[in-house]
Amino acid sequence: MLMMDSKYKAAAVFGGIGGFCLGFARHGIPTEWAIENEENAVKSYKENIKGATVLKNNGQVADIRDVSVSSFGLKHVDVLHAGFPCQSFSQAGNRKGFDDPRGQLFHDLIRIINEFGEDRPKVLVFENSPYLRYGQSGRWLDIVSSCIRKSGYWFRESNCVEVDLAEVSSSPQRRNRLFMLAFATNRFKNGRFSMPKMRKEVAEKDLSQFISFEDEQDDGYYLDPDNRYYKMISEHADEERRLYQLRKYEVRKMEKGVCPTLTANMGLGGHNIPFIFDKKGLRKLTEYECLALQGFPDNFMFPEDVPRYARYVQIGNSVSPLVASTIAETVLEKLEGSSTYV
Repeated sequence: MLMMDSKYKAAAVFGGIGGFCLGFARHGIPTEWAIENEENAVKSYKENIKGATVLKNNGQVADIRDVSVSSFGLKHVDVLHAGFPCQSFSQAGNRKGFDDPRGQLFHDLIRIINEFGEDRPKVLVFENSPYLRYGQSGRWLDIVSSCIRKSGYWFRESNCVEVDLAEVSSSPQRRNRLFMLAFATNRFKNGRFSMPKMRKEVAEKDLSQFISFEDEQDDGYYLDPDNRYYKMISEHADEERRLYQLRKYEVRKMEKGVCPTLTANMGLGGHNIPFIFDKKGLRKLTEYECLALQGFPDNFMFPEDVPRYARYVQIGNSVSPLVASTIAETVLEKLEGSSTYV
């Protein structure tokens, strides 16, 4: 919730359903305005992130390509966080990088930052696939780094941090993401920062804290015993409470207490959603179980008019609020620290 007396304010670009916003709000940095152009995501965002203004253009949610600081009257913020589209930079994606129209949206993000001039955000926090560091023999990261530095920020490769959700939280989801932190040269003496000491939680996680193995779900989540995928997964089943996943028609039997990375493909058909055996049969995880595994709070709710497939897409596309909170702790320490110009 936006607190009028908050010392610092943030903006969200490619805001999704608000994972970044929730994490930063926990450290007293609420969101002032947000850009997100997917209608269903905006519905979920507005249901749960109160006080933030989602930009509109002629009554429709605004596309970043149409947004400018002057025409939208964008207010200065201290922190701008953005999970810019990763499909172009993911090792599992098309690997077209900045040759992909989605990858090119990064330049619109930089354009908006530049339009603020000397009043640009003090801190930038970007999130993407870890493969962005290595694509085209490092050229992708070179482009990102050059754009950030030319915009007036301290930034080098050491400002890139890979964070795995399973290693910094109680969630069993293995989800390694790249975070890039940059600090305005007119606000800070340097770009150095230190991440909080991360808990390397390698002990076996308890899936039952996130997944219901006892309660029966709606029939739509279950596979019919005559379904060929039911038969394929059943061949690998045991008595342990574990997850199973179909990847390219092969069954992945997950280690006990481990959840694979939840992706946006969960909502795009096929069987990308992990499966479990419960008392009723073999079923895919519900969207709220996936939401919990992603680190969202129990009170996060999807509006009734957001279809189930869209919910899965939104979860897979989101930044974990738990990881965002860890990053926010680092940002707040930098904002309050001795390296800040006064």
